[in-house]
Amino acid sequence: MRLGILGPAHGDLQALARGAQFLLDDARAEKIIYLSDDDAMDQVVAAWASGLVEDDPGEGALFERAAARGAGASADELDSFVEREQARLRLKVLVSLPRAPKRTIEILDGRVVLFVHDKAMLDEEDIAAAALLVFGRSSEPVIKRVGARTFLSPGPVGDPTGGRAVLDDGGGGIRIELIDAAGEVRSHGSVEPAKQATRMRVQGGPPGGAGA
Repeated sequence: MRLGILGPAHGDLQALARGAQFLLDDARAEKIIYLSDDDAMDQVVAAWASGLVEDDPGEGALFERAAARGAGASADELDSFVEREQARLRLKVLVSLPRAPKRTIEILDGRVVLFVHDKAMLDEEDIAAAALLVFGRSSEPVIKRVGARTFLSPGPVGDPTGGRAVLDDGGGGIRIELIDAAGEVRSHGSVEPAKQATRMRVQGGPPGGAGA
């Protein structure tokens, strides 16, 4: 799975829209998580959806839109309608974090990845359960390994040195890429495959034992 991440917009909806477009079209993210506690992503999605279908973009109004567009429409017009509706449905991959104190959890390569806006909300149970902890509140992009866990923040979405990240577990383990506003990978990291991590724990002997 390719999972896109966007840092807080701090009111810059244009930067957020550009970041989301990049992750959708260039990075080919299958899901995109916005790491903030505001409604900026909802505003961007609503604007895109309205631009695509013009009328009420809600799912409940789909049949009304189909009836209005279908009556007397040409084959090309019907094709255009279908393409626009497919593009609208694609926007469902853009999601925001739930309001605090709730968290979002994803499983990549068998490892728990936990997403929060502010890492100060994390408690010992959160840290113990997750291999990768992703947070939005940070003044700059961060990839930091602490013991067996990795902390990640893309930084603000308007930051020219970051704001975007991609997690990919397609090759075993989790590959991390921090991406700048120009679409270039600025830094990268990884979380080892789950099976490899298990073998390492099994091999370690107790303190003072034969393996010491």
